[in-house]
Amino acid sequence: MRLLFVGDTVGKIGVEMLQEYLPKLKKDLKPQITIVNGENSTAVGRGISYKIYKQIMNAGADVITLGNHAWNNAEIVDFINDTPNLIRPANYPGPDVPGNGYTIVNVNGKMVAVINLQGLVFMDNLNNPFDTIDAIIKEIKKKVDFIFVDLHAETTSEKLAIARYLDGQISALVGTHTHVQTNDARILPGGTAFMTDAGMTGPYDGILGMQTDLILQRFITQRPVRFQVEENGAGILSGCVIDMSDRDGHAIKIKPILIDPDHPYGN
Repeated sequence: MRLLFVGDTVGKIGVEMLQEYLPKLKKDLKPQITIVNGENSTAVGRGISYKIYKQIMNAGADVITLGNHAWNNAEIVDFINDTPNLIRPANYPGPDVPGNGYTIVNVNGKMVAVINLQGLVFMDNLNNPFDTIDAIIKEIKKKVDFIFVDLHAETTSEKLAIARYLDGQISALVGTHTHVQTNDARILPGGTAFMTDAGMTGPYDGILGMQTDLILQRFITQRPVRFQVEENGAGILSGCVIDMSDRDGHAIKIKPILIDPDHPYGN
């Protein structure tokens, strides 16, 4: 089983990068399932709309994951219950959270679970991700052949800690949220593929997808500034491709993907 994962899609340029390169990646890499994090995909860089959800799906995604900005676009509550392939972090508290924290996709008779989870360190105070993932794995482990986790979290230590905790129980865990691709893709001893952060898909110029002058103003003045997504310049697409064993669901290989002006596609 080959899985393609693309990190945080940011704004208009991010969606355009998916539309341009996702079909090429799928043609060349031939993944059986493609997952895209879309939690920053609106024009303001927070949340997702139904129109953008459709654009990302039409570009080639099978599942879209979210993160801490899941609810920033209020429109999402109107459609998330009707879109099972759009998932939000599973550890939001409360009994009536809209949508689902995971989905199971039938890929040629093999069942692939995709779970969205959010960390706690320097993030919103959600339910304990360890308890949440324990409960989900207990519920689904006899129903699925592969388990992929998008862990939306701030700190590298929390991401690695959760990956180590789950090593051998899941096929892969890849981090999102910090928008910078890490150089640590590897297979953990128990057979779980891990990468601290997949990186972002969006404006290559600017700072983490936002306009540079506004970010600089915030750092220099230490006063509140309304950030705006960079809408001009080049784009970047970041992610990874993971090969998993059909025999036991463990990862065999994980390879980063990076497309930007310094790393042109095909080179």
